[in-house]
Amino acid sequence: MHVTSRRFKDNVRGAVNDANLRQSLATMKTGFRVKRGLAVAALPEFEALREAGKAIKTHTLEHLDHYLEHFEARVLERGGHVHWAPDAETARRAVLDICRTHGAKTVTKGKSMVAEEIELNAFLEGHGIRPVETDLGEYIIQLRHELPSHIIAPAIHVRKSQVASTFRESHPQFPADRPLEEPRELLDEARTVLREHFLGADVGITGANFLVAETGSSVIVTNEGNGDLTQLLPRVHIVVTSIEKVVPTLEDTGTLLRLLARSATGQIMSSYTTVSTGPRRPDDPDGPDHFHVVLLDNGRSRLLGGEFQDVLRCIRCAACINHCPVYGAVGGHAYGSVYPGPIGSVLTPGLASLEESASLPNASTLCGRCEEVCPMKIPLPRMLRHWREQEFARHLTPARTRWGLRAWAFAARRPWLYRLGTGLAGRLLSRLGRGRGRLARLPLAGGWTQVRDLPVPPPGGTFMARYKRGETR
Repeated sequence: MHVTSRRFKDNVRGAVNDANLRQSLATMKTGFRVKRGLAVAALPEFEALREAGKAIKTHTLEHLDHYLEHFEARVLERGGHVHWAPDAETARRAVLDICRTHGAKTVTKGKSMVAEEIELNAFLEGHGIRPVETDLGEYIIQLRHELPSHIIAPAIHVRKSQVASTFRESHPQFPADRPLEEPRELLDEARTVLREHFLGADVGITGANFLVAETGSSVIVTNEGNGDLTQLLPRVHIVVTSIEKVVPTLEDTGTLLRLLARSATGQIMSSYTTVSTGPRRPDDPDGPDHFHVVLLDNGRSRLLGGEFQDVLRCIRCAACINHCPVYGAVGGHAYGSVYPGPIGSVLTPGLASLEESASLPNASTLCGRCEEVCPMKIPLPRMLRHWREQEFARHLTPARTRWGLRAWAFAARRPWLYRLGTGLAGRLLSRLGRGRGRLARLPLAGGWTQVRDLPVPPPGGTFMARYKRGETR
């Protein structure tokens, strides 16, 4: 996984000054958040479902080897093939070998974050095979040569006018003066173009929301139907997914599906939920002749049994991203990783390296909203703190920050000194901000005052001083 998270701070500076991005992120805040809230409120047993979903994923991770082997056995029984990929290169090679075996020149793809993780498109193009994204958002960013900025809404950063410009540049077969102002016009044009690819593709590649050990099935959820056309029309269906997607039974899958759509888009269920089990059978009216599953590890097994195992419970609903104040300010590209937001800030250091992504665990206020809305109850703030602790222990923290933390720790271990320092600082700030209530500039606090004012402490001293005087209100 190619990670550019070292440039996080520089990326953020560009993101906060991007007017188009601010408008797009504002739409996300009033869309996903509100719809999820309404969906959850309408389901009284939602909290019980969260506990059930958490238990299913926790149990599976504790017995992951058993369920993966069981899944493989069921796939083989039904005439499919399983390819074990310890790393990205092995996964890419497995897909390429399958495509070459069947003489594929064009590949249609459903949305797959794992395919993005292993940079599959660029690899296939480099070997003479053309991949075509069929999810509308993924198709838009493929034409724009960009990475997804969100797990479930990859083109959330692109405005409608930008999509129109991209389509005019990329679709010269249509009249230059055609209207592309309305969303329906954009959708119809994309559908017309993609239909030819659906019908002409040699191989279809999808991801998987879940893998069912009981039946050897892959399960995908979409709202566009593109996933069905991708896996049913070509002669070959390849599922590119990761090892933690397996669950024991179809019943377990049903429980998780009740959580997924509500947490992601606020729907009761996604428009399409598709279960694929092996290649086409003699009495099937349609379906692929060949069924392959590429199972990617790529660092996930290193997380098992440790303090970061719980992150593998993630079902990629993006609820944590949708409610994160940091993501809401800077968007997904700033993270420099396929996986942005709180989930990416925990997962990326585990899959890549902390050295490459040390900025991400610090890109959080630790407000806890991510854990509060996560359907799998993943303790993201705790794991973010663990990464910060490891960053400090490995001496990856900048020297200035380390000295500041040492000074704070020295004072915090001596209450009399801490109270003296905070008391003096409070009186000084009150004097500097007298009559104004806020400070627009302050030495040693430029990182704060550059983008916001610093509130002046109220009169009366620190909380501890007021508490000692018996002031409870």
